[in-house]
Amino acid sequence: MPQTVLLAEDDRAIRHALERALTLEGYRVTAVADGVEALAQAHRSRPDVLVLDVMMPGIDGLQVCRVLRAEGDRTPILMLTALVETADRIAGLDAGADDYVVKPFDVEEVFARLRALLRRTGPAPADPGTAPPEAPRRTPEPAGRSGEPGAPEPAASPAGPAASASPVSPAGPAAPGPSAVAAPAALPEHLVEAAGIRMDPRARRAWRGRRELELTRTEFELLELLVRNAGIVLDHSTIYDRIWGYDFGPGSKNLAVYVGYLRRKLDEPGAPQLIHTVRGVGYVLRED
Repeated sequence: MPQTVLLAEDDRAIRHALERALTLEGYRVTAVADGVEALAQAHRSRPDVLVLDVMMPGIDGLQVCRVLRAEGDRTPILMLTALVETADRIAGLDAGADDYVVKPFDVEEVFARLRALLRRTGPAPADPGTAPPEAPRRTPEPAGRSGEPGAPEPAASPAGPAASASPVSPAGPAAPGPSAVAAPAALPEHLVEAAGIRMDPRARRAWRGRRELELTRTEFELLELLVRNAGIVLDHSTIYDRIWGYDFGPGSKNLAVYVGYLRRKLDEPGAPQLIHTVRGVGYVLRED
């Protein structure tokens, strides 16, 4: 089945041109002229992705976004805007948008951003940043001389170093010896934790200490990437590729805007800052 796009754009020429381009690209498109129609259509039939113009008469794109998010609708939203100031982009992200394209835009950029949003919401392949499945338990083989109590053989472990050397494991490599068997049991397998941040990717919930964080889809995925790689500096290209599936280039402020918004939700008075900027490289999560 083709993926569905709800397009809301009050400029008739842009709406028709984009509707035609998206249809030729293989999407099933419903195009409307204002925010009222967009909300009505979204309630009638939930699309795979929304493309909303910011400036529309009556209910604008930001209001549509706020209403849908308040209703718990997590359908990805791409905003179209002629407003290029950082404050305007932040307003869109605060409203719950996942990404934006500045007018005038190249239709290929719209396609690329839609593909990235839909990849993140479709059936998820195995994430290379996810901890590997737990290896089946193996019954210890009898010791060579039954009279020798507790003769551990760390060098002959079938798991070897690779089983615990995941760069995203919050617990780090297990120490050799019998105590290593019980150590990982402290944290359920599906949870990830680092620097005082605990996340449940299955339920898409996150906490700093005892405080639950209210995060948009993009914020959650960005924080999860940083938590799984705590202490590792992630460069801009890596983050763009993992979160958006597309590198917007050195001139883009998209990542900086999201990091700034995430910091405001994470930071607490008197507590250490968790997300650090490594100038000219990228970002790292660590608790100084």
